[in-house]
Amino acid sequence: MPAMEIDSEIIFLLFLPPLLYDASFKIPLQEFRANLGTISSLAITLVFVTTAGLATIAYYLIPAMTWPLAFVLGAILAPTDAVAALGITKGLKLSSLTTTILEGESLINDASALVAYRFAILSVTGTAFVWWNAPLTFVILLAGGFAIGFMIAKMLGILLRTFRDNAVAVLSLLVLAPFVTYLVAERFHTSGVIAVVTLGFSMSRLSAFKFPEALKAQSDAVWEMITFMLNGLIFILIGLEVPVIVEELSGSQLLIYAAYAFVLTFAALVIRTWNVFLNRNRLHRAFHHPKLKNTPRAIPESILLSLQDSLIISWSGMRGIISLAIAIGLPHVTGKGGVPMKNVIIYITIVVVLITIIGQGLLLPGIVRRSVREEAA
Repeated sequence: MPAMEIDSEIIFLLFLPPLLYDASFKIPLQEFRANLGTISSLAITLVFVTTAGLATIAYYLIPAMTWPLAFVLGAILAPTDAVAALGITKGLKLSSLTTTILEGESLINDASALVAYRFAILSVTGTAFVWWNAPLTFVILLAGGFAIGFMIAKMLGILLRTFRDNAVAVLSLLVLAPFVTYLVAERFHTSGVIAVVTLGFSMSRLSAFKFPEALKAQSDAVWEMITFMLNGLIFILIGLEVPVIVEELSGSQLLIYAAYAFVLTFAALVIRTWNVFLNRNRLHRAFHHPKLKNTPRAIPESILLSLQDSLIISWSGMRGIISLAIAIGLPHVTGKGGVPMKNVIIYITIVVVLITIIGQGLLLPGIVRRSVREEAA
């Protein structure tokens, strides 16, 4: 096989829209809204804190690592993959609260990570930008993405009603819509991720009331096949990339960089656990605060995180398909040539993903079962 060279924008277009749409279509919107505070903390605050924390560790730990490259690596490793965690815990009776938070975090944190990644890439390529302007840019990206996703959802609703008697046309529109939405949002320099998530939420509401059961079953089967194939394809692409990386790194370097990956994985787990328990304490203080009782700001008991929920959410911070897609999508050509240490960054990302999926993944079912027994007792 020849060496794989795929443009980063093609990687994002191929993998992000269908995976995000499918996840946002299935998540219960009412529970998502109720837990938006916790989800936002994990998907926005935690992503930026994790990016900065891992970048700092990488800069001081890895030889020849510059600050811009360190932030690229931090942004790649920051987003978690709920698909991996939920796939491993399937059938283990996770609470709906835990499932909603994990899925909601995975939907939004991709947008946060891509913003951090693109700012870091600008720094690597020598493009001038203003760091303090990043929060404003992030807000504009989110607002623009939401507006475009909402408008396309309305137009798609009209088209679906027009072709409602043609199942093939309806399914084709549903499959094409996430890609079109992502492209339009990116064309107007807003967040394609948020636009696709907004589209998924809107279509989920529409399908609940308007889609016949036969069409729902067909749509579920199509999207299940698409997501299964894409999850497999990303690992195939990584498998084709690994021999190229191994050839360029010596045996001792492979072991050393694997050790660096282990340190970064442990650091990410510590940062995540700190954030989750910080949110848990905040929710419980707000719930018991006398001034918030019987006010619109009162915290419902249904969104309070138990100790068991907090442990499961903390341990479920696995890295997966999004990190891999961003890593192999690193630009081959920049204003100053290729991205320095690109193969090192890809290799560290692969090792981190394997450590989290295999290491955390093997232990997660045991943690869930123990938590379920403790809650039952």
